[in-house]
Amino acid sequence: MKRILLTIMVIVAGLSAITPDLYAQTPSSRKQKLLDDWHKDMAEFRARSEHDRQMAALADSVASVQARAALKNQDFVLEANTVTFKTGATVYVNSTTNFISVKGNRAVVQISPSNFASGPNGVGGVTVDGMITDKKGRVTYSMNVMGIGINAQVEIYMYPGSNRASATIYPNFNSNTVWIDGDIVPYDNSNVFEGTSL
Repeated sequence: MKRILLTIMVIVAGLSAITPDLYAQTPSSRKQKLLDDWHKDMAEFRARSEHDRQMAALADSVASVQARAALKNQDFVLEANTVTFKTGATVYVNSTTNFISVKGNRAVVQISPSNFASGPNGVGGVTVDGMITDKKGRVTYSMNVMGIGINAQVEIYMYPGSNRASATIYPNFNSNTVWIDGDIVPYDNSNVFEGTSL
């Protein structure tokens, strides 16, 4: 019996020595530690994100300078990502078959919104090849493309600080105005596929 009482007293003494360490962290101090760790992680994330945002802004700025130089030198391609029709319907398109290209005084306007049906150009749409007759402005670029089958007035609007641009294509023979949005890249850096011209 003495052994049992002695064993119980040793266990109680041992637990009383350990107990202050177990309860040293109260629930509120544990929450505070978790909150402090979360704040530290978020600060590190913001620092990494800020660096990524600065790199993206630098890349946009370089692309903007290249696009403006390409516009000025009449040596560019506007590769479209979307096409908006007169009715307001917008479709996402392949930028290799939907574009406006200018090389010197030669211009090509190609709209191919269908990946399934073959159009007059062989790639699902219409291609107009012609000569530029009028241009003006730096960030707004206007030109008339005169081809054998159709003439169109094209106005390109470049967004500030980026190579993003939108263009409005006004055909001279009908009222089927088309809007395209995309990126302006130097002609030599483009990967467009030109269909057969009208």
